[in-house]
Amino acid sequence: MSKKEALTCSIFLLLFFSAFSQDNYEIQVYGSETVAKNATMFELHSNYTFDGQKEAKNGVLPTNHVFHETIEITHGWNDFFETGFYFFNTIGNDHRTTYVGSHIRPRVMAPKNWNWPFGASLSLEFGYQKREYSEDDWSLEIRPIIDKQMGELYVSLNPTFDKSFHGLNKNEGYVFSPNVKAAYNITKIIAAGFEYYGSIGPLNNIPPLVEQQHQLFFAIDLDWSPDWEFNCGYGWGFTQSTDNGILKVILGYRLHKH
Repeated sequence: MSKKEALTCSIFLLLFFSAFSQDNYEIQVYGSETVAKNATMFELHSNYTFDGQKEAKNGVLPTNHVFHETIEITHGWNDFFETGFYFFNTIGNDHRTTYVGSHIRPRVMAPKNWNWPFGASLSLEFGYQKREYSEDDWSLEIRPIIDKQMGELYVSLNPTFDKSFHGLNKNEGYVFSPNVKAAYNITKIIAAGFEYYGSIGPLNNIPPLVEQQHQLFFAIDLDWSPDWEFNCGYGWGFTQSTDNGILKVILGYRLHKH
């Protein structure tokens, strides 16, 4: 695939899906591969909101000028199954520094010996967040993951569905929150591209555009070692309901059992 074809494909995918969020604790588009058997991945998700919600809304504290720090620990049990654990934390003034909550995330991958033409996995994430930091304290995320490496171009689609079990939106249906990543390998170590995060609301009751969430990040991935993971990006929001001006960094390390 030529650079021109790769760029055209990336722009097409981003525009296609932008017609359709995840919160700011874990800003990431997943790849399909699970952590290797007997290996454990330790990740720190860090981000800072330069321009976010400035007043409390629906009982949730403002996000403006707040750091979010999430610790993620994921263990691979075999060649196609892993379990991840999240510990959400926030740092900010006006009593916004605290432990926020935790999630557990089992994920299963389509085994490579199935020889599918693309990577595929399914993630289920369930857990609790304090009501002051989320409209819903108990929730479930269902995240199908489809990705493919096409020469120097990598594309990942995460058509995610979120469901509240307790909180402000417990009586709503499943919320469609698609995530998309397109990245091009500039060198063997550096890949650059875009990540899209959206939330269009329940499919049976789609709210007006102003109430939806749409974010676009320019992101860079560094791959200097099979044991390390690094992703950073800067994002912009495109509706009044979306935080704007977010800087994010993900740093991860794989610990292998010998």
